[in-house]
Amino acid sequence: MSTDDKNLPATVVADPIADPGIEPHEHRITDIDPKAADRAEQQVATMFGLATLLILGSCVAYFAIPRDDILVFGPLTGNANNMVIGLCLGIALFLIGAGAIHWAKKLMVDNEIVEYRHPAGSSDEDIAATTEVFQTGVAESGFTRRKMIRRSLIGAMAALGLPAVVLLRDLGPLPGRTLYTTIWADGIRVVNDVTLRPIKPSDLVVGQLVNAAPANLAEILTESAVEYQNARAKAAVIVVRIEPDQIRVPAGRENWGIDGILCYSKICTHVGCPISLYEQTTHHVLCPCHQSTFDLADGAKVIFGPAARPLPQLPLRLDSEGYLVAQSDFTEPVGPSFFERG
Repeated sequence: MSTDDKNLPATVVADPIADPGIEPHEHRITDIDPKAADRAEQQVATMFGLATLLILGSCVAYFAIPRDDILVFGPLTGNANNMVIGLCLGIALFLIGAGAIHWAKKLMVDNEIVEYRHPAGSSDEDIAATTEVFQTGVAESGFTRRKMIRRSLIGAMAALGLPAVVLLRDLGPLPGRTLYTTIWADGIRVVNDVTLRPIKPSDLVVGQLVNAAPANLAEILTESAVEYQNARAKAAVIVVRIEPDQIRVPAGRENWGIDGILCYSKICTHVGCPISLYEQTTHHVLCPCHQSTFDLADGAKVIFGPAARPLPQLPLRLDSEGYLVAQSDFTEPVGPSFFERG
C-alpha cells in the first residue's frame, strides 16, 4: 500500500435497507358495516339508473325538439336538438363512469397483492391460474351477488345502444322507391353534362364516350338546389358509340339504340359510384371504386367485380330535329342494388 493510500479514509459499508413489506390493510367502512355497503350499492345503482333515464331522454329529445330550435345562453347560441342530446348522453356516460369508480372504491375487494413478471408465452398452468383469478375477481366484485348493481348496469349499457339506432335516421331516408324513377321521360333530350348542348348522332364518333344528362335539369334548378342535386345524381348517363356489328342486343331492346349509339346509367350498380373509365377496344367501362366492369356492347352486363346487375339502359330515339331523346324513363331502378328492389 502506498503512502497516499494510507491517507484515504476507510469506506463505510452500510447495511441494505430492509424490505418494509406491505402496510397493514385498513378496512373501509363498507367492509365492516353492512348498512354502509348497502348505501353504496344504492348510490351506484342510482347513478346507473339515472344514466338509463338520460339515455332514453336523448332519444325522446331527438324526436320531440324541432331541428331548427335555437337555445340562447347570453352571447352563446346553439341548436337545441343537438345540445340536449349531447348533454343527456354526456351526463349519462359520466354517471356510468362515476358509478363504476364508486363501485370499485367502496364495494370491490381492495386487498393489495404482489404479481411477479412472467414470460410472454403463458403455459397451461398460467392460463388455468388466470382463469381462476378472473373468476375469483368476479366473485369478489360482487357482480353476481349484488343484483341491484348488476341489473342497473346492464340496463344502462343496453340503453346506450338506443341513441345509436335512433341517430341512424340522420343517414337519410331508406331508398324506398326513390331509385325506381328519374326525370327522364319520353321526348327529353340528351345533353352534354358540361356544355348542356343537345347531342346529335353526328356529334359522336365510333369509340367515343360522352357524359350526359337530361335537358330538363334546368327546370329543377329553379325550384330547389337539393332536388336538383338528387335529380342530377339519379339521371346521370353515359352515351357511347360502338360499331353496330359489334353490339349484342338483348332481347326486347332492338330499337333502344341508334346506329350503334347506346345510353346507360352512369351510376354503378354496386354502391353507386359514378363510372366513365372506358376502354374502347373492348367496350368495357370500369367503376373506379371497386373495379366492377361492364361490357357496354353486351347490354352492360357485369364481367368482373362485385356489382350484381348490369347498368340500366335508357332507350333512345331521334326527335324531329335529329337530336337524341329518351323514349321513356329507365325501365328498372338506377343506382346500387338494395334489399327492397323487387
